[in-house]
Amino acid sequence: MPDPAASLEPAEVATAPAEVRARAVDVHPPTRLERASYAIVRGLCLGLAKLLFRVEVRGTDKVPASGPFVLAPVHRSNLDFLLASFVARPRMRYMGKASIWNWAPLGWFVSLLGAFPVHRGTADRESLRTCLEIIENGESLVMFPEGTRRTGDEVTDLFDGPAYVAVRTGVPLVPVGIGGSAEAMPVGSKLIRPHKVVLVVGDPILPPVGDGTGRVKRRVVREMTERLRDEVQALYDEARRLAH
Repeated sequence: MPDPAASLEPAEVATAPAEVRARAVDVHPPTRLERASYAIVRGLCLGLAKLLFRVEVRGTDKVPASGPFVLAPVHRSNLDFLLASFVARPRMRYMGKASIWNWAPLGWFVSLLGAFPVHRGTADRESLRTCLEIIENGESLVMFPEGTRRTGDEVTDLFDGPAYVAVRTGVPLVPVGIGGSAEAMPVGSKLIRPHKVVLVVGDPILPPVGDGTGRVKRRVVREMTERLRDEVQALYDEARRLAH
């Protein structure tokens, strides 16, 4: 397939998801076994989350009914990876730090949830290529626009990666606010505490129609990222209010 970063200037490549660098990933359409395994694991996790967190997902009717999309949630807890899977039934894929796979049982578990390993620290073309191939295979992709877990009530300094992938592939960008996950499992904590968790899904942000050249303009990506920041902030504020 075409190099996903070839249409960007070097400065633009640097604004892609800079927190990750992908390993070689075998990207293929999901098999029946993978879909079934994901559905079972997701269902079990959802049942447990309802007991522990009284989890509630609002706005699922805004999730595109067909075709892939990029899901862009706020990120305040390690639980957010799991919580994001409750937004839609079909399997979604997401980046996970490569060290997770150092412990085989954990790596197996997150792989069932659609994760693929990436290395932190450097933006590179391989991670972008993997993301684009996932979308082209018809699967949706979870990309945390903040890059890593943050603290506090304000959403700032988003990476351009989610907007870039959405613009390049022409799929919707779906913002999500998650409230209560920071209290259920704060940054630095290894313990989970029972706490109300609410996810609020926003209206999809549709990328502009391309000019037919296959190039992705920096201005378009930045404008979409800024709109995403505003949407995620509003949804995060609402989700936190509902979770308390």
